[in-house]
Amino acid sequence: MNAMNCISEQAQIGAGTEIGAFCVIEADAVIGDGCKIGHHVVVHAGSVIGDHVRMDDFAVVGKHPMRAVNSAVTRERELPPTKIGAGSIVGTGAVLYRGSEIGENVLVADMATVREDVRIGAGTIIGRGAAIENQCTVGSFCKIETNAYITAYSVIEDRCFVAPCVVTSNDNYAGRSQKRFGSFRGLTLLRGGRIGAGSVVLPGRTVQEDAFVAAGSLVTRDVPAHKIVKGSPAKVFRDVEKDQLLENQ
Repeated sequence: MNAMNCISEQAQIGAGTEIGAFCVIEADAVIGDGCKIGHHVVVHAGSVIGDHVRMDDFAVVGKHPMRAVNSAVTRERELPPTKIGAGSIVGTGAVLYRGSEIGENVLVADMATVREDVRIGAGTIIGRGAAIENQCTVGSFCKIETNAYITAYSVIEDRCFVAPCVVTSNDNYAGRSQKRFGSFRGLTLLRGGRIGAGSVVLPGRTVQEDAFVAAGSLVTRDVPAHKIVKGSPAKVFRDVEKDQLLENQ
């Protein structure tokens, strides 16, 4: 054991795994074979890391959520351990909360945050500084780009694209009145849907299959399948070109 590290005797470390300096690996954590763990990485109790996972400096895996006194969506309860699939990469300073599940070959880039009760499918990219809030599902082979904000209670299906600095929301009452507690709903982005840079999506809106929200748009209504919308508020502009549809890729 490296004297500069704090590794529990109850942790399981796979063959060929390399661990940097000043790391903390708590009891019952399981780290697979051939992993590369950077410096100052924290792996909280019970976390399960697959084979050949890379975790860069200052990454945190299995962090317990914090609950503010007036939080509307964070509950105090026991959460299952964090799981990271084989071949995934967790960037510098990224934070994966307890209760999150990351598929195989996923990239969670530097400074990104993945909250509790989040499922991310295989092959997806979570960009630098992106935030995936609690109670979200992100499908396989998606791209959630730099500084995108995916609000709680959102669903993103397979092969979707969310450009940099997209903002989503889930509360029509903006923190006022008791009515909001029964109506939280985030973005629904169906298979192949795309949202351009700097767009804003209001609570509960659905972007249908293969639809495209142009950069800088404000989405106040559901977006029809295979259509491009643009503007503030966003309106149908034209059809998505056939060679851009998923079925033609």
